[in-house]
Amino acid sequence: MTDRESKEVQRQGTDSNEAELIERAKQGDAQAFQALYDKHKRRVYSLCLRMTSNTAEAEDLTQEAFLQLYRKIGTFRGESAFSTWLHRLSVNVVLMQLRKKSLPVVSLEESTQGGEEDTPKKDFGAEDLALAGSIDRLQLQRAVDDLPPGYRTIFVLHDVEGYEHNEIASIVGCSIGNSKSQLHKARMKLRDLLKRSRAEKAGNS
Repeated sequence: MTDRESKEVQRQGTDSNEAELIERAKQGDAQAFQALYDKHKRRVYSLCLRMTSNTAEAEDLTQEAFLQLYRKIGTFRGESAFSTWLHRLSVNVVLMQLRKKSLPVVSLEESTQGGEEDTPKKDFGAEDLALAGSIDRLQLQRAVDDLPPGYRTIFVLHDVEGYEHNEIASIVGCSIGNSKSQLHKARMKLRDLLKRSRAEKAGNS
């Protein structure tokens, strides 16, 4: 058996093991639910942290996501991978929290300010990777943390998590055009923050 084949057998074994855990958790088996929690908690926590940039809040939202999972696991039908289903459930938990805190996903004030320099230079949604030079990941993470919450949500969902604009529109409750516009503004803001950060770094050295 080749290395690849043995990995495939291992993966199938893991999948069937997870399917068994899910079935047992649906029947109210606490140990099975704990095993699912242990397996997925790190991924859910890192998603919550990326979307909120606040460790205490990310911990609370991770707990809330698994509480929702406990209530809703009976509705999981296996039409998509369990990790994908849990990922969407977690995204919804975070967005519900952002709405409760009245952090608008679309800030009209920010949309109307900025004048000419805010005019898009490209089509909305076009791949915009002109973040010049190599960026250290920590610097990028800090800049993402500094984005306004609405921009950060769209940026994380699209550029980090890989959701399409139509999916984001339906998750967040905005139009597709709005999602594209917010992403474009988030990227421009990010470029600005990174430029400033690089200038400060150069000034300090």
